[in-house]
Amino acid sequence: KKKSSLNKNSIGIEIQNPGHSFNYLNFSEKQIFALKKLLVFLMKKYKILKKNILGHSDIAPERKKDPGEKFPWQRLSKEGLCIWHKLKKKKLEKSRKLNLSNFEKKIFINNLNKIGYNCSRGYRNDIKHRLLTIAFQRRFRQELVDGKIDKECFLISKNLV
Repeated sequence: KKKSSLNKNSIGIEIQNPGHSFNYLNFSEKQIFALKKLLVFLMKKYKILKKNILGHSDIAPERKKDPGEKFPWQRLSKEGLCIWHKLKKKKLEKSRKLNLSNFEKKIFINNLNKIGYNCSRGYRNDIKHRLLTIAFQRRFRQELVDGKIDKECFLISKNLV
C-alpha cells in the first residue's frame, strides 16, 4: 500500500557528502561499511523489505539529487540490502541511446510507477517524465544520467518489474 507523508512512515539516513553543487565525491569505504551495518540492523528490527530501501531522489525527484549516481546501489544489492536489475552490463550498453517508440516510453513510465516512483505529480508530462528518468538513471544507470528514455532504461525498468 502506498503511504502518504513518507517522513512519518520512514527512517531517513543521511551520509555526509558535499553533493552535486559542491564537488560531489565518492562515498568512503568507512561510510558504506557503517551504512551496511545500519541497514542490516534496521531491516531486521523493522522488517523492512529491500524494495523499500530508497534514496531521496527516488521519493522527490523534482527536488532532490541525493544520494546520486556515485552511491553504490549495485554493491548494496549484492548483499540483499536493496533492489537492482539482473541484466548484463555489456548487453545493456548495446541498448544505450537507442530510441524508443512513444508506446515503449509509456510502458517505461508505467514500469517506474510499478517499482515505486510517483508518476502522478502535477507537472507537465514532459517535465515530469524527464525528472523521473533522471532519478531512475541516478539509481539504476549511473554511467549516463541524461534524462532521456532510451532502450537501456526501458530494459532495466522491465527487468525490475
